[in-house]
Amino acid sequence: MGTVLPQHQAFDVSMDMPPQTGSKCFDDDGRLKRTGTVWTASAHIITAVIGSGVLSLAWATAQLGWVAGPAVMLLFSFVTYYTSTLLSACYRTGDSVTGKRNYTYTDAVRSNLGGFKVKICGFVQYLNLFGVAIGYTIASSISMVAVKRSNCFHSSGGKSECHVNSNPYMIAFGVAEIIFSQIENFDQLWWLSIVAAVMSFTYSGIGLGLGIGKVTGNGTIKGSMTGVDIGAVTETQKIWRSFQALGDIAFAYSYSLILIEIQDTVKSPPSEAKTMKKATFISVTTTTVFYMLCGCMGYAAFGDAAPGNLLTGFGFYNPYWLVDIANVAIVVHLVGAYQVFVQPLFAFVEKSAAENFPDSQFISKNIKIQIPCVGLFNLNMFRLVWRTLFVITTTVISMILPFFNDVVGLLGALGFWPLTVYFPVEMYIVQKRIPKWSTKWLCLQTLSGACLIITIAAAAGSIAGVISDLKTYKPFKSSD
Repeated sequence: MGTVLPQHQAFDVSMDMPPQTGSKCFDDDGRLKRTGTVWTASAHIITAVIGSGVLSLAWATAQLGWVAGPAVMLLFSFVTYYTSTLLSACYRTGDSVTGKRNYTYTDAVRSNLGGFKVKICGFVQYLNLFGVAIGYTIASSISMVAVKRSNCFHSSGGKSECHVNSNPYMIAFGVAEIIFSQIENFDQLWWLSIVAAVMSFTYSGIGLGLGIGKVTGNGTIKGSMTGVDIGAVTETQKIWRSFQALGDIAFAYSYSLILIEIQDTVKSPPSEAKTMKKATFISVTTTTVFYMLCGCMGYAAFGDAAPGNLLTGFGFYNPYWLVDIANVAIVVHLVGAYQVFVQPLFAFVEKSAAENFPDSQFISKNIKIQIPCVGLFNLNMFRLVWRTLFVITTTVISMILPFFNDVVGLLGALGFWPLTVYFPVEMYIVQKRIPKWSTKWLCLQTLSGACLIITIAAAAGSIAGVISDLKTYKPFKSSD
């Protein structure tokens, strides 16, 4: 999952603006005219989807094998495409051309479902964002450790085991995030999306290139039809790992949370839903081809020994400087990605605190500080304390559970069914007034039920992976 957001990602209701009539500069809702097209929307989706999730695809393919691995990727791509078209149909409430526009995912849920389901949606979103912060902390520290180890291997000629403790790197990442979290509207810096896109394509491309190079060097394609053999792992481990692989693949495809916001950049006519249907097809097809190449080339290169993280598992030792560039790109990408994803959670807590304690100076007062060469900085004590505690919490949890694959699988499971399938299906049924027990209603509910089973299996596999890893891992004392 990548990080590029076209606008501020917020889960609260957008304020309606008074209509501006008689001007070509404004849209039907009084906001500035949108200029997005099929191609800009496709670009947004592709750059948003392709991210750190690509690093675990070779491992996921190894658990499932040459038959089930690509088949599962195709299955997830189809489900993601189909449910995205359902979600895009809910951009406007009522009429698809003239209905009221929903600016965020939660706006769409509120307009179509309302009530308690909005709170459930918000809870799942914020839980997912909290998990993403932990996942990004782990991934960044692993990449920093990988740079240190690759240079150690190179300087020792491969003679040293080069054990490196990951905890100091997690702490360093946490300190950086504490500083960045105090920058107001960090996620809206215009260059952030460009940097994120360049970095994600850099490390994904390097991973793919190294995989192709290793397959060519080996002169053979490794792997088997069924993946890791029972014997190398126990029958129970095989089942749990296969389930976890489903979560890893689901995580790589997830972008439903920002689909509505991307759609809100698209001009009309034609209706935004028609444009997004085409954009979704182009972007999901492109992403699937890329994922197939990365996952399959990684598996072909390493076979059943494919590492959990393609660029840090040390299947690639040389050229060491290229591996270093890829891992530095991951760190740069995730430092910004962390902030982009947690901003809505920060905003929600701070807004709730301000509403519940309107007279509190601790919450509302801004202290203006002049910083040389930077300018005026607004220091808010509540923001300082709360955001610092949040980053410390995610860092400590990451140090206790530094398992990239397990966490990615769990995140994929947590977000897949509720956000990618359940809410889009339920909103579409309401939007299109599909009669209960009709053929279409039954088909949609069957799809939702099947995806719920996949989510439960993926979550169970990832939790089993965490429990298994904890048996041999000692928190705060580990060295990789």
